[in-house]
Amino acid sequence: MGKPVKKAVGKMAKKALDHAPESLKDTIKEKAKEKFVENVEEGMQSKANEASEKLKDAKENNAANVHNKAEEAKEKVQDVLLSVREKLSHAKEAGEEFQKKISSSDQDRTKIKSVGSLKGASDIKSSFNIKSSTEIKSSENIKSSKDIKTISS
Repeated sequence: MGKPVKKAVGKMAKKALDHAPESLKDTIKEKAKEKFVENVEEGMQSKANEASEKLKDAKENNAANVHNKAEEAKEKVQDVLLSVREKLSHAKEAGEEFQKKISSSDQDRTKIKSVGSLKGASDIKSSFNIKSSTEIKSSENIKSSKDIKTISS
């Protein structure tokens, strides 16, 4: 019903109530009160049902969105973890190569002479330190197998 119709019905009900006998007035008031309470209860119940339906729909939509977002987030995290894994493997390989280079340079250091192992001018032999032909051993000075000491002797 529209508002003008409701107003007209309300005015008619008031006029009828005013002109009604006293015994009917109480009965009419009780019936009007009951109808009013029923209408209010029905209206409230229907609005509560509508709100419940809207909440249910919103809940379902949100659940679907949450699952979609969770899948997207999972994929992104997996991509990030894979890229981190790749970078770590590259870093590991670089570290291993670096260790190999360091260990090989340690081995090469034994071959390379340092400043302390270089000879100075005082270490160079002069003509006095060079052996002469008389100091060179001859075949007579070579030891034979008899001259070599053994463990038992």
